[in-house]
Amino acid sequence: MDLEVLRVSSCKDSTSGLFFDTTNGRSFLCYTLEDEYRSDKVKGETRIPAGTYNITHRTVGGFTKRYQNRFPEIHNGMLWVRDVPGFDYILIHTGNTDEHTAGCLIIGDSQENNQLKSNGFIGRSNQAYKRIYPRISAAILAGETVTITYIDYDQIEA
Repeated sequence: MDLEVLRVSSCKDSTSGLFFDTTNGRSFLCYTLEDEYRSDKVKGETRIPAGTYNITHRTVGGFTKRYQNRFPEIHNGMLWVRDVPGFDYILIHTGNTDEHTAGCLIIGDSQENNQLKSNGFIGRSNQAYKRIYPRISAAILAGETVTITYIDYDQIEA
């Protein structure tokens, strides 16, 4: 399974994007929100570098326990974006603003323009998670290689 995050708007506090399944063509999944771009990483306040990474399950840690309780009917472990240089435990999860992420990818079914709302805003996050998680998790459980590619389409001042 091949996934893609197209980053379309980077502002002072957040990055807005679009999430696609590119396995067979390009199908839109939902909206995304991440921390902002920084040339020098600040722990918990910087989005991960553009690139392609593998996704596996992470079955330990606080997020895993909370999500087992929140989504018991679907949860098999957190969606873990692996081997990101300089980052640990990058996950795909629910949330609403950049305050709910520390480099992770937040997903949702609605989004406000982060040029107007600096922290960005993702809505209907649980709804998107419950729709998208099972299909990605099933691919992992079936032994498929699952990749995610982050593409910087936004204007970055380096």
